[in-house]
Amino acid sequence: MTELISELQRERVYRLAASGTRSDGRTPEEVRPLTIEKNYIKNAEGSARVKLGNTDVLVGVKVELGVPYPDTPDSGVLSTGAELIPMASPYFESGPPRPDAIEIARVVDRGIREAHTIDFKKLCITPKEKVWICFVDMHVLDYDGNLFDAASYGAMSALTCTKVPASKIGKEDYPLPIQHYPVSVTAAKIRDVIVIDPNRQEEQIADARLTIATDENGDIRAMQKGLRGSFSYEEISRVIGLALKASEVIRTKIKA
Repeated sequence: MTELISELQRERVYRLAASGTRSDGRTPEEVRPLTIEKNYIKNAEGSARVKLGNTDVLVGVKVELGVPYPDTPDSGVLSTGAELIPMASPYFESGPPRPDAIEIARVVDRGIREAHTIDFKKLCITPKEKVWICFVDMHVLDYDGNLFDAASYGAMSALTCTKVPASKIGKEDYPLPIQHYPVSVTAAKIRDVIVIDPNRQEEQIADARLTIATDENGDIRAMQKGLRGSFSYEEISRVIGLALKASEVIRTKIKA
């Protein structure tokens, strides 16, 4: 997602962030407005459309019968994928998955998996032979920064309203067994300034990025550092504090 930005605009975005009032009017510690619409796709087992500011992501969940992995013969399976379509941004291209799309899918997957969000044991039908597989497909409809968090919120929102189609095997459909609610919060470092939930302009000039997923108990479940810059120990501690604080409100919206 490399875009060209003039030095004048780069300096303007930085100075605004350093002054405590960002280019979109937020404070450095403020997340953009979040709206969640669940069950957006009627023919999916679960779905959600999430808007984080002007970033718009649609997530669909399909639950199908399949064979478990050999190392987890009595557990269901999670598979995630992200698609950056040209309609969402003039800088996205059609074709095979881009490296940034693969990274988004992996970061979302890790947050869900490491938090033990789903009780995969309850998705086992016959050990070694048949389990339920959850396919989480994330589609970016409009890009204005921070796809990591927007996609994560969309995935979690879709999973919370997913039904396992047990009627396919002669049983009654039941809600996906959700155990925990991880929430990711991404921070960007612009020179010496740290902002959370970076918009597109802030991402363009960021030196480093850090995504932290925490659960409802305040435990860190996953972290992903991006870009070439670095964070000091004190900066990482500060980002963790900001993530824990912001996640409380976001988690409430996802669970609603």
